[in-house]
Amino acid sequence: MNKRQAGVLLHPTSLPNQTGMENGSEKDLPGQLNDQAWLFLDWMESAGLKIWQMLPLTQPHDDLSPYQAVSAFALNPALLPHDWEAHFHPVEFALYLAKPPHWLENYALFMTIREQQNHASWSAWPHGLKYRDVETLENFSNEHADKILLLKKQQFVLSSIWYKLKKDANQKGIQLFGDMPIFVAFDSADVWANPQQFKLDKNLDPTVVTGVPPDYFSETGQRWGNPHYNWEVMQADGFSWWRKRVAEALHQFDLVRIDHFRGLDASWEIDAKEETAMNGQWVKTPGDALLEALKQDFPDLPLVAEDLGIITDEVVALKEKYALPGMSVLQFGFNGLPDNPHSLHEQVNHSVTYTGTHDNDTTIGWFESLDEGAKNWVMQQLQPLAEEVVAKAGLDKSLAYTMPWPLVIAGFNSVAERVIVPMQDFLMLDGAHRMNVPGTSEGNWTWQFNWQQLPDNLAQNINALTQQAKR
Repeated sequence: MNKRQAGVLLHPTSLPNQTGMENGSEKDLPGQLNDQAWLFLDWMESAGLKIWQMLPLTQPHDDLSPYQAVSAFALNPALLPHDWEAHFHPVEFALYLAKPPHWLENYALFMTIREQQNHASWSAWPHGLKYRDVETLENFSNEHADKILLLKKQQFVLSSIWYKLKKDANQKGIQLFGDMPIFVAFDSADVWANPQQFKLDKNLDPTVVTGVPPDYFSETGQRWGNPHYNWEVMQADGFSWWRKRVAEALHQFDLVRIDHFRGLDASWEIDAKEETAMNGQWVKTPGDALLEALKQDFPDLPLVAEDLGIITDEVVALKEKYALPGMSVLQFGFNGLPDNPHSLHEQVNHSVTYTGTHDNDTTIGWFESLDEGAKNWVMQQLQPLAEEVVAKAGLDKSLAYTMPWPLVIAGFNSVAERVIVPMQDFLMLDGAHRMNVPGTSEGNWTWQFNWQQLPDNLAQNINALTQQAKR
């Protein structure tokens, strides 16, 4: 199999989903796992793209960030098609319940209590529910059996649809590429059901929380607020929770990115009472032992290390020991500094190269933010290759001079085994269409495309590039 592949980054919620009229106007709801997902696979196949990368499929909190989920395992019910009950098969569901996923009961119970408690964090629930008193939970389950069963049905249907999509994608030669946040949200079924696996006090509040220290981008660092793992407990039980989590992810996907991979070497621990990330310390984590255990379960270990930012020699050594590809982002490659791993001439074979990620501006948005001198300097570096490739591939000459195509062409022709381009860049969209602006909480995670935005020759042009670049 050709290891050189090209793909697209598009979360399923960004699929088109026009739902008709509401209050006299057309309304778009988030994309769902309906016929649009299969149409997208068809389009990918026509474009010669072999990887569909997504963000985490888990259910987000109210801020919609898929990186802060109510469960590290359950799929997001918002992805269910409107006619999801037509996909429900009672006999298969009975088999599903006879041997349910290990997380299902706690998830369904957690979400039902959460709704009954007006979405309050589990740490504020009544004592018996918060501390998981057996009799209290049993009584609650009996009283709310219908709601709990409904949530289980939704997860069953979601998984049924998902694995049909995965099977059909694989049959087209398309791999599904998932994303795993290294940390989990405190207000989640995972922490509520497994408090011993996290650094919590006797009141089940975090003693330390996650983040990163101050750097060039932030004077006070970033205080993410997730609870830290109690690695001592996790290692003592053979990393059971992590192994189940990775097993689930590698069942859902062909390839999985571990977000904030450096946290498997050391994590920045901030006292929970601190309001910023300034006062913290790096604490070593047993990532080597964890990856060794995962390699026993998955000898090929199809993981990608998100190694962006300031990375230590120890993190590089850990990544290389387990032969995990890292990442580079071409938008970061033009600061003129020597040994910039994102620059055009520092790309490496065993990696995934991006024009930008879900946290970046679109390539047009990024380029338009540069001053004229910087724009000229970027184009001077990109244009010779773009002109050569456009001529070889028989494409319209204008593409060599029209952003984002020169950067896309550079990605396709890099030495990296895999190149991924956000759908916004293929569609030549500006910064108004970006997926996320880190450090902000409004207006993120809602972008959707529509088929009218695709030029008629887009798939043909991308296919010509994949062939020219031997991807």
